[in-house]
Amino acid sequence: MEIRLIKTFQTIVKLGNFQRAAEALQYSQPTITIQIKKLEEELGVKLFERGKTITLTTAGRLFHERAGALLQEYDDLNVALVDFIQGDTGLIRVGASEPSASKRLPDILASFTRQKTKVQTKVTIGTTRELAGMLLEDRLDLVLCNQPDPHLELEFYPLLKETFKLIVPDDHPLAGREDLHLKDLKDEKFLFTPGSCAFRIRIEEMITKHIGKLRQSSIEVAGITVIKYFVQSKLGIALAPEVAVMPPIPGTVVKDVADLMEGPSLGILTRRNQASMSRISQELVEEIKRMYA
Repeated sequence: MEIRLIKTFQTIVKLGNFQRAAEALQYSQPTITIQIKKLEEELGVKLFERGKTITLTTAGRLFHERAGALLQEYDDLNVALVDFIQGDTGLIRVGASEPSASKRLPDILASFTRQKTKVQTKVTIGTTRELAGMLLEDRLDLVLCNQPDPHLELEFYPLLKETFKLIVPDDHPLAGREDLHLKDLKDEKFLFTPGSCAFRIRIEEMITKHIGKLRQSSIEVAGITVIKYFVQSKLGIALAPEVAVMPPIPGTVVKDVADLMEGPSLGILTRRNQASMSRISQELVEEIKRMYA
């Protein structure tokens, strides 16, 4: 059923006859007559009783009652599609790994959605590996995470290098020391994230290079954002990305260590064919790049 036929029908009802409807729609009267005949054939009912005046049949009255809502839905759909094409609306499926999911993504989305008030956002939090898999399966549009396996068929745009800090209980002997080096940590009990974590991999590189084998057993904590609370409870010390431990929570002290290596890269992960992304998702990618330029 063509929308223009429904609009013709509604115009006839509104203006009271075919001639005035033809003038309003800038059609000839025979064209209006042909359109209504076609509409009646498609519906299988007679819509008008024709005479000196035209009146609606019972079927015509029913169609008139429903047609207004149908045209409004059509107009709303057109507006929504225009907004989508122009990048003013749509659904963005964003993934993020910790600590960026907690510490960075909220500010990014707050800034973006203030400008794009019609945008819907779905956020998924997971490990870089999990999120990369979801991206490959087209379950996410973009991911804020550390650099994944370079062999994946994905595009990674680096934003910054993470920086590490040492976090210790506030009554720990190291809390008051200056000019700390990694070798000063050789007798300590460490808190680590799981072995597949990009932060853990880089920290173990540093420990292997500067300390060697640790003298105390370590504790593994499955969450970089909660590790500071284990330090607060005096379960050990930790090397962690600055964004995860600043500002210090009560009972802890955050220290610089002179010979710490740079952390892994944080960036935006997308599918290689960015042309397949919605315009609104592409705009969010560009907004994040501007924020970290």
